[in-house]
Amino acid sequence: MKMSLRWFGKGHDSISLEQIRQIPGVEGVITTLYDQAPGADWPLEKIQKIKKDVADSGLSIYGMESVNVSDEIKVAHGERDKHIENYISTLKKLSNEGINMVCYNFMPVFDWTRSELAKVRPDGSTVLAYDQEKVDKIQPKEMFHRIDGDSNGFMMPGWEPERMSKVEELFALYEGTDNEALFQNLKYFLNAIMPTCEQYGVKMAIHIDDPVWSVFGLPRIIKNKMDLQRLITEVPSPYNGITLCTGSLSSRPDNNIPDIIRSLKGRIHFAHMRNTKHTAPGVFEESAHLSSDGSLDMYEIMKAFVEVGFDGPIRPDHGRAIWGEVAMPGYGLYDRALGSQYLLGLLEAIRKG
Repeated sequence: MKMSLRWFGKGHDSISLEQIRQIPGVEGVITTLYDQAPGADWPLEKIQKIKKDVADSGLSIYGMESVNVSDEIKVAHGERDKHIENYISTLKKLSNEGINMVCYNFMPVFDWTRSELAKVRPDGSTVLAYDQEKVDKIQPKEMFHRIDGDSNGFMMPGWEPERMSKVEELFALYEGTDNEALFQNLKYFLNAIMPTCEQYGVKMAIHIDDPVWSVFGLPRIIKNKMDLQRLITEVPSPYNGITLCTGSLSSRPDNNIPDIIRSLKGRIHFAHMRNTKHTAPGVFEESAHLSSDGSLDMYEIMKAFVEVGFDGPIRPDHGRAIWGEVAMPGYGLYDRALGSQYLLGLLEAIRKG
């Protein structure tokens, strides 16, 4: 496993590459070009520039999160095939620059949803939280204004203003697209790009839906073991794989995460490790990575990764806001650095045990 940290790039992140470089055991970052719209063909010079910035700091790029999939591809409308051509061109450029893992999602409209970005915990830290009853009382456009207003001035990935200004249009675009139609559009997309992935050695890693149930009536197709098994069976290329996000899967406590990991041996290309604390059905908050701080057994999860021989990039996913740090919610330096050390400690103990 290669421990990493997500980095949002110069001008988008409160954290510097120099700070990341000082975290023991973290030798790479997961990043992306945040100024590229879904469906765009990424300029080579911008890929080379961010690669140089990272390399100059003594780190490596372990993957891109994300090369965003356009809504036209997700609903099979408009310029779907043109956008797929652009996606293929981007994958070729990334591979030629030595970047061979791409995390992406196939969630409609919103990449993720939370009802709070700064819920205060008993210790005074703040975390991202979800309460279905609260979400049910919010209109989609109001949700964007709430996310934007609580973001500490940072642009939250998946909630970009230029997309959220068209929320009504996006919802209209998905009318008539149910779970099966969305899955078939995902399959079309993957079958179109797999020959390039196989030729250039690019591993595609789809992110689990977050949370793993319908929000605002939108379809959800990557929710559980059954969905994941269907995806890798129907698109059997080994380059079609998974971003195993423990936090997203754990939004439903009946998802047995160690079992899911073992069932996906060889097809997990990237891992997001975070802990969550559940208080009621449809109600959860994120926590410190430590097992006892949340509802997940992080030791058993890490043990399952070791057992299946997972050797891809892994990162502490989200973190509490602690010690007065002001950063993008979920993406401060301090708690994610703590999380990385806890995960590395678990990994060393499992391997030596």
